[in-house]
Amino acid sequence: MTIAVPLAVAAGVDAGQRFLDVALAPSGQTFRMPNLAEGIAQIIARLERSGVRRVVLEAIGPYAEPLVRALSVAGFEVGIVNPRRIKAFREAEGGRAKTDRLDARLIARSALTMPETLRPLPTDTQLELKALSLRRRQLTEMIAMEKTRMKQVRGTLLLDSHRAAIAALSAQCQAIEAELARRIGDDAELRRVLHILKSIPGIGERVATLLITDLPELGQRDRKAIASLAGLAPHVSQSGAAPPRAAIAGGRPCVRAALYMAAMVAARHHPKLRDDYNALRLQGKPGKVALIAIARKLLVTANALVKADTPYQGNTLDT
Repeated sequence: MTIAVPLAVAAGVDAGQRFLDVALAPSGQTFRMPNLAEGIAQIIARLERSGVRRVVLEAIGPYAEPLVRALSVAGFEVGIVNPRRIKAFREAEGGRAKTDRLDARLIARSALTMPETLRPLPTDTQLELKALSLRRRQLTEMIAMEKTRMKQVRGTLLLDSHRAAIAALSAQCQAIEAELARRIGDDAELRRVLHILKSIPGIGERVATLLITDLPELGQRDRKAIASLAGLAPHVSQSGAAPPRAAIAGGRPCVRAALYMAAMVAARHHPKLRDDYNALRLQGKPGKVALIAIARKLLVTANALVKADTPYQGNTLDT
């Protein structure tokens, strides 16, 4: 699904817990409806009367899901725009004020002026898998915090309290991981991708699962685009006579962190990647920079293998 055909009228929505603020472009008309079934039905009716076919949101969270589902059923073209682009759009226009209605107007205008920046709506399966992946990360972080706190206390009662919390959180994390594994295993396409990813040096079950849930574009984009989505693409900054400086920025932090950990394993145990890492260190690159280069190589390789529908078989990794 692509969103590239310019339209005469578009709508932007800022979704909140209680209200949905809707704006039309280019007219700038705005209206607010309660975030309830009857409010959503009124929004759809008004959009249809206004000739709107494209509706854009910043993100698909729990507050926006009922509206998004209703819009999809009604046949609207629903897209997502990166919140950072909306912020940059506001600054480019010289605006400073920020309200829900102003945000909705900005989103609507961006849908008309920058249609190429819109992302297609994730499927229900992708949203559910991403929610499970997020919960797993939350539980993992809570377990780590409890372990840190346990090192700072004394006394049987407090230690037992922390141990009980860690045990309960670990059980919840295992249940989430089991559900993720079940859903991926029940889907032939996802099962195929998981097999390919796990064949790559450094990428185990957990990293492979995260790539499936949080980077569904894998195998569908070119090497530069997929590296940018993961936050592993170097962006050059240069001004005047100063030497150019490249640094990674943006992207999806959870994907970047997972691939960084995979790079640490691969650089330690895979002969070719270990040599690549050592060569970068000999060139004077800091350890983290060298590992980021390895992480990018793993990602580009994964993207190419998923696209080719073939597992890693000891061939040269993409650079």
